[in-house]
Amino acid sequence: MPACTGFEWFYLLRRMVIAQAAIFLIVFCGPVLAAPYAGPLLDAHLHYNQEAWNGQSGPHSPTDVLGRMQRNGVRAIVSNSRPNDGTKLLASSSQTREAGVTVVPFIRLYRNRADYDNWFRDESIFDMVKDEFVRGTPSGPFRGIGEFHLYDSANANGAVAQKLMAFAEDNGLAILAHVDDVAIDPLMAHTGSRGQATRLIWAHTGIGGASVERVEALMARYPLLLGELSYRPGLTCTDATGATRLCPEWRALLLKYPTRFLIGSDTWVNQRWLYYDELMTGYRAWLGDLPPEVASNIAWNNGARLFGLPPAGK
Repeated sequence: MPACTGFEWFYLLRRMVIAQAAIFLIVFCGPVLAAPYAGPLLDAHLHYNQEAWNGQSGPHSPTDVLGRMQRNGVRAIVSNSRPNDGTKLLASSSQTREAGVTVVPFIRLYRNRADYDNWFRDESIFDMVKDEFVRGTPSGPFRGIGEFHLYDSANANGAVAQKLMAFAEDNGLAILAHVDDVAIDPLMAHTGSRGQATRLIWAHTGIGGASVERVEALMARYPLLLGELSYRPGLTCTDATGATRLCPEWRALLLKYPTRFLIGSDTWVNQRWLYYDELMTGYRAWLGDLPPEVASNIAWNNGARLFGLPPAGK
């Protein structure tokens, strides 16, 4: 074996030091966390309910909530509020434009809390939706219907539920539905395309905790079904270092369907506004652990394509 020159010995020793340092970091420090995602966010599940703005006097005025969005890089929101006045307030405010936030307005079915449990059989709800659709908002037409809840999946076959699904498809509106996996099929069946052309955003991607396998099967069956990820059980896990990461099975699903998921805050009670910064920081952390294109899709581009907004970076 020929003898090494001084330079070759230096090169070998340098490689040994680097290799040993890498082993030390892996063994003693755990896997290195990726940098958080730094691009724009689209909050696809936001409520600005009566108790939040309360005639603009607070506790969460437009100034307050728009400030939370702005400092977290939230550049667009799917707003659905009880009553719809909250969404119209954000849509009409000059502060919204100054904050650089685009409001994508949805028609909420709830005039008050009593409507949560009865909307699917209340014909006046369907009349209200049609009236709101005709009037639109100060920033433009409504783009969707929901969020609505079905605590019993059998109520997906209620008369109003059937009419709303057909109305949404006929008018090119998206649906935001808080339902279990059992309700997806009957809801989709109420459209002329039997769900093949229906843009349904599945709130929480099944808050009851449908298995990844079941979510994957529904994604395969309905090409325009999107999963919104707030409150999703089993989405993230804590690794050996205490860091929060996507659970392996969910990471695999997001990589398989990178154009089919969205993020959201679900500010359904005032307390959620208090944690808005934390929620968005959490999303940025696990988005950073995905390939950049996938992260940009889930954070912004999937919603942007759905609602005709510019892609990230434009």
